[in-house]
Amino acid sequence: MLLFALGFLLVILQPSTGQFPRVCANVQSLRSKECCPSWDGDGSPCGELSNRGSCQNILLSQAPLGPQFPFSGVDDREDWPSVFYNRTCRCEGNFMGFSCGECKFGFSGLNCTERQVKTRRNILQLTTSEKNKFLAYLNLAKNIPSQDYVIATGTYTQMNNGSNPMFRDINVYDLFVWMHYYASRDTLLGGSNVWRDIDFAHEAPGFLPWHRAFLLMWERQIQRITGDENFTIPYWDWRDAEDCEVCNDEYMGGRHPTNPNLLSPASIFSSWQVICTQSEEYNSQEALCSATSEGPIRRNPGNNDKSRTPRLPSSADVEFCLSLTQYESGPMDKMANYSFRNTLEGFADPQTAISNPAQSGLHNALHIYMNGSMSQVQGSANDPIFVIHHAFVDSIFERWLRRHRPMLEVYPAANAPIGHNRENYMVPFIPLYRNGEFFKTSRELGYDYEYLQEPAVQSFEDFLTPYLQQARQIWAWLVGAAVFGGIVTAVLTGLIKACQKKKGGTSSEIQPLLTESEDYNNITYQSNF
Repeated sequence: MLLFALGFLLVILQPSTGQFPRVCANVQSLRSKECCPSWDGDGSPCGELSNRGSCQNILLSQAPLGPQFPFSGVDDREDWPSVFYNRTCRCEGNFMGFSCGECKFGFSGLNCTERQVKTRRNILQLTTSEKNKFLAYLNLAKNIPSQDYVIATGTYTQMNNGSNPMFRDINVYDLFVWMHYYASRDTLLGGSNVWRDIDFAHEAPGFLPWHRAFLLMWERQIQRITGDENFTIPYWDWRDAEDCEVCNDEYMGGRHPTNPNLLSPASIFSSWQVICTQSEEYNSQEALCSATSEGPIRRNPGNNDKSRTPRLPSSADVEFCLSLTQYESGPMDKMANYSFRNTLEGFADPQTAISNPAQSGLHNALHIYMNGSMSQVQGSANDPIFVIHHAFVDSIFERWLRRHRPMLEVYPAANAPIGHNRENYMVPFIPLYRNGEFFKTSRELGYDYEYLQEPAVQSFEDFLTPYLQQARQIWAWLVGAAVFGGIVTAVLTGLIKACQKKKGGTSSEIQPLLTESEDYNNITYQSNF
């Protein structure tokens, strides 16, 4: 109860990162198409008085798109977020957020100048208290309403072009479930007509950057509602697993004793209700998911279609995927061959990298293997295993970035499926993020993975640190000793030269080893402390 009360207080006081800012979900903002809230710190829009940011026109990418979506002007997500807003806060320096009231990922402090790198750890290696805390945080997020964000329950047209706002409240966990749904939902074309070959978060280059941003926002939200600024998402390393190691009541919920499709009543997750899982019903009603409860989490791991997913991914599958040098290729969708992204996402064979959508490998294999809520794209984030699964997928992406060190230009600038070009803004995030902003190493974004850290480098730094500290303490003495030594050397040199002059000559036995003709002047002596 105390943790719940503390979390509720914190979520009121702190801004968050998500979908439609509550302060912009009104007639005035929608009609003016401007979302530039005031920063609480100085009361000015975007914190302009404090040089945090300013209200600016949105700069949309003009790069051509791929042929997968042959329509224009029929989907609110096209040229995101211009259907709803064409002016938002553009933050300066390390500031971020819909009002520039936050720090960019990887920075902290009053002025966002302090660098930080936090470590994500293997969930199976957490202590009992650490693991229980993570589970409690998940449950807390499911029971706390988001104070800063709301979700849209209708299209812009259904809102009468902003004159009739259609938004509703949602809890913190379900806010992210809804965002995942909204990015991957079908396009409503009118009547019973829909276009299914569209997804702003999957089946294209943005898959990995989108989910990287999604996890960072989710992680920060948990930090905020709990007050635990050191919280990081744990990952589940599923390589070579023979079954679902986390599908028990100690972790993410075991199997129900009488209904194998449900979770054990001993798990806190057995009482969770899912949202956004009935896409066909939404399509027939020409409606969006309104986040109403649609039943319990469903999961029956291992009882999936073995012809599509015969086993969980192996270490060899991951290593082959990491060996691929091309991030993207060909049509840049689920038919791409020799594409690292498509192979990791699971639409290409993890042993040949040839596209085969009839099979599910790597990332997709885990979703299919869970055989329940996780197995349907739009509602997959309802199952909390989604978070620890995608954290590990992100770590594989990180390994590829570190191994191949691609330039930003490797990420496609044009001709990718709608929403996936480098400069496209990610749907449905406000504040705005471009795909290319998350095509960088995790340490630049403020986090690392425990199994990817380099202990040799760290231990050498630890070894050297005490000696450097001692050097600082005796620095004045060292400088004095150097000066004294220089004086003594000069005196001795003078005495030696004087003695040599008294001898009046030099025999061949005491000639210098190098004469000037042998480039004596190019010999240098270097000392490094």
